[in-house]
Amino acid sequence: MIYPSGITIPEGFIYTMNTVTIYKHKKPFCLESGKKITDLEITYHTYGTLNSKKDNVVWVCHALTANSDVFDWWKGLFGDNCLFNPKEHFIVCANILGSNYGTSNPLSLNKATGLPYFLSFPDFTVRDLAKSHQLLADHLGLTQIGLVIGGSLGGQQAMEWAILEPKRIKKMVLIATNAQHSAWGIAFNESQRLAITSDRTFYSQTPSGGSKGLKVARSIALLSYRSYGTYAATQLEVNSDKINDFKAASYQNYQGDKLVNRFNAYSYWYLTKAMDSHHVGRQRPSVEDALKQIQAKTLVIGIVNDVLFPIEEQQFLAKNIPNARFTELNSFYGHDGFLIETEILTQEIGNFIKNADSKNSVISLHKIA
Repeated sequence: MIYPSGITIPEGFIYTMNTVTIYKHKKPFCLESGKKITDLEITYHTYGTLNSKKDNVVWVCHALTANSDVFDWWKGLFGDNCLFNPKEHFIVCANILGSNYGTSNPLSLNKATGLPYFLSFPDFTVRDLAKSHQLLADHLGLTQIGLVIGGSLGGQQAMEWAILEPKRIKKMVLIATNAQHSAWGIAFNESQRLAITSDRTFYSQTPSGGSKGLKVARSIALLSYRSYGTYAATQLEVNSDKINDFKAASYQNYQGDKLVNRFNAYSYWYLTKAMDSHHVGRQRPSVEDALKQIQAKTLVIGIVNDVLFPIEEQQFLAKNIPNARFTELNSFYGHDGFLIETEILTQEIGNFIKNADSKNSVISLHKIA
């Protein structure tokens, strides 16, 4: 079938300017653990038009609890009048395996039992997430990805994909991420899982199981996403006589309830375990050797006051990825700055894209306020 601009679209792909679609993989999807998902489904959004050269693809790898609608959660960087816009780019964002926004996850029906998987869903890794992106890209007939971008868990996926398929990924932007999830990060995730499992309803085999524990897990996570300064500036009490009902306490409760209303404890449990698994050196000679396999011209962005992904981790990436440029920024919001500081990111990423084809591809150390 031939669509506008003479583009040949793979069978089963519905071409539209802006759409959400479910890809149903027809073969068993083999996980790194050796287990299989026999009925893998991937929900994804596309925006814009694939050009005749198929070289205007921007692929977004989302973070822990986000979804495939990148125009909703990364406003300012993605949108009609933003750096990444549907007029110039064909933008793809796929909901990751395990997430509850339409891709196969613990609440999906297990065809063998006719019931949701819950805790019988197979464990998966960040490398499995990257391989699921490969499947979808193959389905869409995208032999090259002009640019892949991701922050946090999204950056871990992008990195793995660039190692698995160095020739397919042409440019890459990694923000607030790492080559191996740290003991510090794993400890934060385990603390959140302990909160979830302390809620006895987590083992009730119901979609709302573990909701109270998930609320606590979110409260714990926020402490790693923000910083002392963030809370001091936004949650400080002006009434010195107050002895209860503090703003900071209300904020933690609000954010916990907000996540519970849109996510589930089982997906959160599995996705934090997947993040813990991230180690590009696993079953490879070393982390450094794995990073040297990357051929994509790469921009690595670190956030100076990021508690969860310290800037030393991004400096390590830039040092070991060939053709990498490093930029650091200060953000009032800590780790969450990768979602919020879109004006600065637009400037830095825009400059990187303009200079990506320059012959001077040495690592550039650069600081921005």
